[in-house]
Amino acid sequence: MDDRSQSNKGAGWRRRDCIAGIAALVAAGLCASPAGAAEAKTVLIVGDSLSAEYGLSRGSGWAALLSQRLAQQRPPATVVNASVSGDTTAGGRSRLAPLLSQHKPDVVVIELGANDALRGLPLATTEDNLRAMARAAKSAGAKVLLLGMQLPPNYGRKYGEEFAGLYAKVAKDEKTALLPFFLKGVADVPNAAELFQADRIHPNEKAHPTMLANVWPMLQPLLK
Repeated sequence: MDDRSQSNKGAGWRRRDCIAGIAALVAAGLCASPAGAAEAKTVLIVGDSLSAEYGLSRGSGWAALLSQRLAQQRPPATVVNASVSGDTTAGGRSRLAPLLSQHKPDVVVIELGANDALRGLPLATTEDNLRAMARAAKSAGAKVLLLGMQLPPNYGRKYGEEFAGLYAKVAKDEKTALLPFFLKGVADVPNAAELFQADRIHPNEKAHPTMLANVWPMLQPLLK
């Protein structure tokens, strides 16, 4: 056999050895491509009617708009919207454990508390429920974003300030991310009436892109 045949034979063995080596690395999970190096994230939203598309066309609420945006990310992220119209912090607290177990989210967005105030529930109870939810989510390995709310002036200045302040207190104590006012640019603008449904409680479709714009800068860093 001439030198060229010997060389070709050696090259063939080297190629087969290389292929076998790559296959072994792939089987061991050690040869992931750069595009697949980052795992897809899951965002769990636990909220009330503000996130449950109450009175809106399906797909027009801020959570659906978020899902559309995250679907374009690389890798894409999944949004699980577990919001229930009329829900309170107590309801969210009772529902959270099975949601965490089922979906194993990377980020939990908590948008609750407004219905507590509408029902005149004790602020201490609302705070305790939010705190418990934040701790449960963190214990499950998720990052937490609290969406704060503010009340109209007719609730009284003292009550309104204490209500808004409990979100900041929970976020500080539990070291979670915080959006101080979820409806900024919606409920606090001169043309607010144009951004709400006829009940003057629930934002209409025109308002939800603004609500997403409020959430996005706080949520995006949690997904990295």
